[in-house]
Amino acid sequence: MSCLCRHRPVPSRSNQILTVRQMRAGEEALIAAGTTVDHLMQVAGRGAAEWVWRVAGPGKVTVLCGPGNNGGDGYVIAEALRERGGTVQVIAACDPATPAARTARALYQGQILGPDAAVRGAVLVDCLFGSGLTRALTAEHAALLRRLAASHDKRIAVDLPSGIESDSGAPLTPDLPQWDLTIALGAWKSAHFLMPACAAMGALRLVEIGVEAIPGAAQVITRPVLNTPAADAHKYRRGLLGVIGGAMPGAALLAARAAQHGGAGYVKLLGAADWAPSDLVVDSGPLGAALQDRRWSALLVGPGLGRSKTAREQLETALDAQVPTVLDADALMLFGAVMAQGHQAGRVLTPHAGEFDVLERAFKLSGLGSKLDRAVELAAHTGAVVVAKGPDTVVTAPDGRVALARRASSWLSTAGTGDVLAGTIASRLATGADPFEAACQGVWLHSEAARLCPPAFTAGQLAEAVQCAYAACL
Repeated sequence: MSCLCRHRPVPSRSNQILTVRQMRAGEEALIAAGTTVDHLMQVAGRGAAEWVWRVAGPGKVTVLCGPGNNGGDGYVIAEALRERGGTVQVIAACDPATPAARTARALYQGQILGPDAAVRGAVLVDCLFGSGLTRALTAEHAALLRRLAASHDKRIAVDLPSGIESDSGAPLTPDLPQWDLTIALGAWKSAHFLMPACAAMGALRLVEIGVEAIPGAAQVITRPVLNTPAADAHKYRRGLLGVIGGAMPGAALLAARAAQHGGAGYVKLLGAADWAPSDLVVDSGPLGAALQDRRWSALLVGPGLGRSKTAREQLETALDAQVPTVLDADALMLFGAVMAQGHQAGRVLTPHAGEFDVLERAFKLSGLGSKLDRAVELAAHTGAVVVAKGPDTVVTAPDGRVALARRASSWLSTAGTGDVLAGTIASRLATGADPFEAACQGVWLHSEAARLCPPAFTAGQLAEAVQCAYAACL
């Protein structure tokens, strides 16, 4: 079977997501190659200043500088704005504590005020602490940050908002401000895409400083490049997907509708249905008999399946077919009992938070760490690709690949949208895509479909919009 997708030749360093340790290694590699810390700070700070200027223009900007290199970036930003004719003032929370920060402060030719200064302005730029922070802000620094945030119309965080742990997205300090824009420096960090931090960061922008691609780094899920069917294509070559129904056929019908728009050439509902659209084939015969067909490309089991003995038998039958399979909803609640250790075909698990907890208990996992850490562990123990969905979505593979999605529309918080996601991923899997790639493609299509829908959309509208999202990838 030919796959209706191809890998986009993207500059992977633009999409990589680095841990604090990986970021430091990347910077050290640049320095070892002859770049100075001062030069990197100038590149980062002046790149960030371009974004600040777009927001503030000639309006009054206050830059809050801390003691480390993030504070040094702030002095560079302030000087770049001053040189362009901007109105800028610096609040120094404390004296610079690194050589590069001291150099940047010495190069700044504008006004520097102490932390007690009463200032107001159009834009606050937070350069108090960056991605290396591991402890809570002091009471004085937290109060200063909140006070300045309240006295400015717009707020921009540089690298990360102060008080956020970079690798987990956890707040190290309570009641942190909301930001209109966050400018990542050098590379994306996990916190840019993980809750609760990402919800407070506003728009995201990246300033590159030349860090090369780091082997094994996580990646941002980006728009896939999809193809139109080949000239000699037919429905089976494009992928035959079986959506296994159960006690509540509406959910399976919804997933099948999304799958029809996700690229698969032939979608069948395997199970009884009181009603189905005329263009959806329904096979209400015994599941085992239906799965004897050797042309199956992928299966989806879980939406509306139920948790009865019959449902468990349906799941076991589906897994015994040795076909790439997406497990969602009720199938995830039963999966721990079934296990299917001999299942060799690719699997994709799509748990929400509650289903994730159930899977962790079933596989005797610790449940500790960030959502990213937990998803990596679950993929390793199940041998399946894991799509840990929610306000933040993480995709992990057993071989260690990791991808994080940009924050999607909050209108997705309605019943049935998970069924649409499962159907979309299953459709991509049926086309022949690698399970990890199919999951990432499905997540992107699902998010883009939500963006294209009007507010307060239904899951049915979302399923129809997958077609338009697909068109954006051609």
